[in-house]
Amino acid sequence: MPRRSSGPKLWLDKDRHTWTVVDGRTRHRTGLSAAEIKQAERALRDYIESKHKPAEGPNPLLADVLAAYAEEHIAHVVSGKHILYDIGHLNRWWGTKKVSEIGAASIRQYVAHRNAGASARRELAFLNAAISHWRANHAPLMAVPKIKLPPKPAPRQDFMTRSEAARFLFKARRTPHLARFFIIGWYTGSRRSVITGLKWSMVNLETGIMQRKERGTVQTKKRAPPVKLGSRVLFHLRRWKRLDGKCEHVIHFRGVAIHRPVSSWERVRREAGLPSYVVPHVLRHSRATHMLKQGVPIWEAANALGMSVAVLASTYGHHAPDWQKDAANVR
Repeated sequence: MPRRSSGPKLWLDKDRHTWTVVDGRTRHRTGLSAAEIKQAERALRDYIESKHKPAEGPNPLLADVLAAYAEEHIAHVVSGKHILYDIGHLNRWWGTKKVSEIGAASIRQYVAHRNAGASARRELAFLNAAISHWRANHAPLMAVPKIKLPPKPAPRQDFMTRSEAARFLFKARRTPHLARFFIIGWYTGSRRSVITGLKWSMVNLETGIMQRKERGTVQTKKRAPPVKLGSRVLFHLRRWKRLDGKCEHVIHFRGVAIHRPVSSWERVRREAGLPSYVVPHVLRHSRATHMLKQGVPIWEAANALGMSVAVLASTYGHHAPDWQKDAANVR
């Protein structure tokens, strides 16, 4: 009886000093030197993936379902890079299971495993979409399991006071890129990706208008309209522009753009003695809260934030000074 193949593996050709993928009796040269072990391992992984063909049928592996959804749909979506993180979480738990194994019990187990209500709900919605995509494109007769999403968590109400903001900025005074990030977020309520992607070409220091998206950028469901800048943030921006000269990005470290100021933010937050809910996104919550507290008309605040009036009213409306004022005084 012939010996069973152990599958594709890497082999170092000592004559050529290069890595070769050996698969049974066939060999595939990678052209990578002996020192390029990580690249060789990546080549082996790509070779194995290219050989794998999803089994067509009514009960496929969920790893194949998620892979097809990622390659055939998510790869063509603007926000696909972020969705892939959720697909990764799904694949680690569901990848070795089949569609028929999805049920109420397994859903509860996954939610408990993730221990993150909002994230688990979003990820299970993508799992449902992946299964629907597989049925539409690969197995039209497949029975689709019913995935009941966990309850939608209440929107976050946390915000920073002005004194807390001052404490944070004082501790961030020796971390210029973080101080810039905070000031822009505090005075515009923009999302993290908008702030870190901001370029000087998107800021008009004469008219005081900041574009949240570069010209020609495809719009997503996350609204990002232009925002009028106040005198305080304009003062800082003009000063930073004089310091930056020809630097392209507003938020940078020695000329290199900063995409996620995670470690510096967490360090400064601890030094300032602020609670754990003070994350970068709290700047957006804080801007919305303080605008309504100071009586800014809700439609104007919603337009400045890039948020619908309905969402702003339901989440932050109670901070407005005239919220339910007339109803509360009815005798």
